Formats: sequence, structure tokens, C-alpha cells
Amino acid sequence: MVLSLDRWVGKVAVVTGASSGIGAAIVEFLVDNGIIVAGLARRSELVKEKAKQLSGKPGKLHAIKADITKEEDILNAFKWIEENLGHVHILINNAGVAKENFLRNGETADWKQTFDVNVMGLCIATREAIKIMSANNINGHIIHINSVVGHKVVPFPGINVYIASKYAVTALTETLRQELNAIDSKIKTTSISPGLVTSEMTILNTEFSEDRKNVLKSMPILKAEDIAEAVGYVLSTAENVQINELTITPVGEKI
Repeated sequence: MVLSLDRWVGKVAVVTGASSGIGAAIVEFLVDNGIIVAGLARRSELVKEKAKQLSGKPGKLHAIKADITKEEDILNAFKWIEENLGHVHILINNAGVAKENFLRNGETADWKQTFDVNVMGLCIATREAIKIMSANNINGHIIHINSVVGHKVVPFPGINVYIASKYAVTALTETLRQELNAIDSKIKTTSISPGLVTSEMTILNTEFSEDRKNVLKSMPILKAEDIAEAVGYVLSTAENVQINELTITPVGEKI
């Protein structure tokens, strides 16, 4: 199998949660490989700064301010992309949130935000990307950045509904694959499930207690760039090859 991203050069990719961590690493990897990237984020100023850093690279990054919990923001983003950059060929649903509290006494607003970002925002962005791909006969690729906890409930108190939201991503990936198969679509779907990764959702999370961060720091951990390279691997497969699920963990992980 020859791995190459050549067929995506000059095509448009949408990356949600593009301002930091895994999203920022994915954006940089795609631009390095000649892809036009629309980076969606609430903190679009960070994406704009990244775009300046990546000027002169084979691809190009465009910053789009969007709150993934707001459907109108997502719809407006895809409209702008279609009108200004071209048809979407790749969607990487990376935006995610994890709030530290418990099911027994947690805040409803935190639970709702987790599902709005990790599930509903993902579904809306996926729908809009597939509309564009289908209308323009594009054999595109939808990639969900999932988690190992989307496949196994781990004994790690305090992450409340986060695990449930990632189980939903696992189910949604397979449901979408079956839907697309039923209509003979060649659009690919992939779930990438990392273990612990250095990001603002883990050891850099300013809302986590110091005790929780210290526990996380004591564990084997991946770099955001490791996940970006996994995205590249998935995208580089031949058109007749689909990776349904890719699980990535640091050596020695015990989750």
C-alpha cells in the first residue's frame, strides 16, 4: 500500500477546535502537506496567529470564528468556506470539552456543554460537510477525534458525562458508515481514538484541580503531533481502503 496525501493537495479541509492542542497540530500537518485548511475555533485569534506562522508553507490556513455549540455559527462557517475557499473534501471533528465534576452532584450546564460540543456540534458539522460532498460528487473523508474512553469505561472519577459523549462518537461513526454504505456513497468515515494526550483537555486544563493534573502528569502521554500524524496516515490510504477505527496509546498506558 502506497501512502500519499497527493490527492488532497489544493483541496479544502475543515478542522474544528483548531486553536490549540490536537487541532492546532492537525492544522499544521495538513498545511505542510499542501491542503487548504479552514480552522474553526472560538479563539480564532490563535488560529490567525498560527496562519501567520505557517505562511510560505505548501497549503494555507484560514481562521474562522465559530462556537461549535451554536448551530448558526457552524452553518455560517460552512457557507463562508463554500463561497470563499471551495468545496469541502475533508472534515476533522476535533473540538471537544471535558469538565471536572461528578454525576452525583454535577452542574447541568457543564453536562449540556459536553454533549453540545462533543456530540451535537460534531453531528451538525458532519451533516453540512456531507451535504457539500454529496452535492458535488466528492469522495471525501470524515474523521472524528474520539477517545479510548469511547470504547471502555475507565475508573477515573470526575469525568462524569465525558465518557458517555465519546461512546456516542463511536456509535455515530459506525452509524454514519452504514448510512453511507446504504446509498453507495464513497465518502469515508474514521474514528481516531487516542489515549492520554498533552492538551488543554488534560494536563494543560486550567479548570482541573492540581491533584487531577498531577495524576495525569504521572501517566504515559502522547504528543498532539502523534495524533496529527495518525490523521495523515488515515487520509493517505488508497481510495478503496477505509480505516473504521484507529486506537492510539502511549507505550505503557494502563487506562
